[in-house]
Amino acid sequence: MTSALLDALEAALRAERDALGGQDVEALLRSTEAKLQALRAVETAAPNSTDAARITALAAYNRENGLMLARRRRAVTFALHELGRGEAVGYDPRGQRASQGWVRPIAVA
Repeated sequence: MTSALLDALEAALRAERDALGGQDVEALLRSTEAKLQALRAVETAAPNSTDAARITALAAYNRENGLMLARRRRAVTFALHELGRGEAVGYDPRGQRASQGWVRPIAVA
């Protein structure tokens, strides 16, 4: 695998992190598209044994970005809920997109 492919992926991940930190939606959309293109290119290339450490580091970086995105999503959902705008659609326990809200009981009386 060429280091240019991994460089492109790293640049896309850094742009995604910057967009998440700056709360720039347009930049986030662009960086996500660039990341997906870079991932497709990396997946088609054959990895070298020397690339393993860098791929592992980039995977960790991607997971960290995912955590940042999840925190932002929770904050937005909370803010919408506080404003009385609870029609945001989520996912059901099977991972399918929920067509209507579902309740998860905390305890049974």
